[in-house]
Amino acid sequence: MTESAHTFSCGSHALVGILHQPEHPQPRGVVFVVGGGPQYRSGGHRQLTLWSRKLCAEGFPVFRFDYRGMGDAHGAFVGFEGIDDDIRAAIDCFTAVAPEVKEVVLWGECDAASAILFYAHRDARVKGVVLLNPWARTQAGNARAILRFYYLQRLLQPSFWKKVLTFRFNPWTSTRTALGLIRLSGGAPSTAGPEPVRLGTAISRDGPLPERLLQGLTRFEGPVMLVLSGRDLIAREFEVMVRDNAAWQAQFQRKPVTRRDLPEGDHTFSSAAQRDKVVGWGLEWLRSW
Repeated sequence: MTESAHTFSCGSHALVGILHQPEHPQPRGVVFVVGGGPQYRSGGHRQLTLWSRKLCAEGFPVFRFDYRGMGDAHGAFVGFEGIDDDIRAAIDCFTAVAPEVKEVVLWGECDAASAILFYAHRDARVKGVVLLNPWARTQAGNARAILRFYYLQRLLQPSFWKKVLTFRFNPWTSTRTALGLIRLSGGAPSTAGPEPVRLGTAISRDGPLPERLLQGLTRFEGPVMLVLSGRDLIAREFEVMVRDNAAWQAQFQRKPVTRRDLPEGDHTFSSAAQRDKVVGWGLEWLRSW
């Protein structure tokens, strides 16, 4: 297999991507969208480089790239909600330099997974998506996740009871914090369904993030692989959102969604064991359809 660097344009700005090309390529290729906050094309812990080489060794062409304002790309950083054009330009470059690629899978973690849901339905070349610990942050959702997971787990930890028994636990501070989270969590979460489907049109960037992500999932008809880490509050917030929202549950039941849970996983899959588990699931999924 070979690795080569390519420059391509997004509007008036030059972007940079790396092509991983197998000797005998499959017609299905993978485009990595960088996430987890501002990152460049190698990803946290070089995971995108390592995953790209693993997928390529198994015959899948891969393209990873810097979007505007990150890494070696020109332009201003626009955030995950503004990179539709960057993703399209990356797919254009990928399919031009690897013409054997006939269909594309978009793969991203955290806010990149959210960007993928905004974009995937708009491009007929995108046939599948991989969503790792998707970012669906709201103030109320974050508070509910902390209350449901952090506080319950804390009560089960010996270190907590050691603090209580040695009089190093301040109940007043903890109570004030918990009451503040309860207020932030608001009432019942929204159960609004998605707006009417308008295929090919961009999703509005106004309104609560979970509702806009649901619009993206509703409009996309291809297979989805969802991976959630057990030791990640962002994943727990996404899980609570789905559990409390009938419209999200209906879409997950209607669509070909493969869910994988990694109980020992952290947000960025920072160990070799976690990365190997995720890419193994990805290969199994890529070969299954």
